Amino acid sequence: MVINKALIKSSAFYMAVVLLCIVPLFVFFWMVSTGLKTQIDNLAIPPKIFFTPTLQNFQNVIAGRNFLAYGVNSFIVATGAVAISLVLGLPAAHAIGRYRLRKIGMALLMSRMVPFISYLIPWFIAFRLLGMIDSYMALITTHLIITLPYVIWIMINFFENVPLSLEESARIDGANYLQAFVYVVLPVVRNGVFTASVLAFIFSWNQFLFSLILSGRNTMTVPVAVFQFISYDQINWGGLGAAATLITLPPLVMTLFIQKYIIRGLTSGAVKE
Repeated sequence: MVINKALIKSSAFYMAVVLLCIVPLFVFFWMVSTGLKTQIDNLAIPPKIFFTPTLQNFQNVIAGRNFLAYGVNSFIVATGAVAISLVLGLPAAHAIGRYRLRKIGMALLMSRMVPFISYLIPWFIAFRLLGMIDSYMALITTHLIITLPYVIWIMINFFENVPLSLEESARIDGANYLQAFVYVVLPVVRNGVFTASVLAFIFSWNQFLFSLILSGRNTMTVPVAVFQFISYDQINWGGLGAAATLITLPPLVMTLFIQKYIIRGLTSGAVKE
């Protein structure tokens, strides 16, 4: 009997993919189904797999909980953090990649590994003294701790792959350093910029801890707004599931539509030219 090694490897690979996907898909299914159940169905023991779905929880979340306003707050904070991260991070990543400043790159990576709660107390004291609690600028500034190192670390490898001859040619043609960077280098690494922007946006959108302490009624983001469904005496499971689903949908839809660009950006950054 002839054993097809390629078939065995392929089968093992797809089985591993299926096993890895089972847990997150089950969690997503349970979250959505919780939002589609009534409170009675959610509290049923044993849990109901088959039930009559209802959209009442989603209607209550959108209409009665001002959830769209919280979504706008999250969008403003995430977009602002990503924009500032690109302005500061792209030149920094270019310098680190071009001049091989490995120690600085490792320091940035280590700062990303520090627990976010370590930054929270200094940020809170500083913003309280400045009167910036419950302001977009405070949230955007704190989210830079998440987005800026991420943008820099992703883009370092892209800039390393840009031939130095391109910048030298631009300099010979009369461009200064800034013009060479903006008009020559950035177009070459646009896939990387796009990838870093999307991933940084998703991380900022999902950030909970900073928003919990530093936001207020005017700047509350969607992860914090979910707490409205948890009270001292009960948990509104249907509203909680519906809110969690609505929070997940924007980054999920974004990822589904642009996944090929993200994959192209990540893989092109890993190939030496």
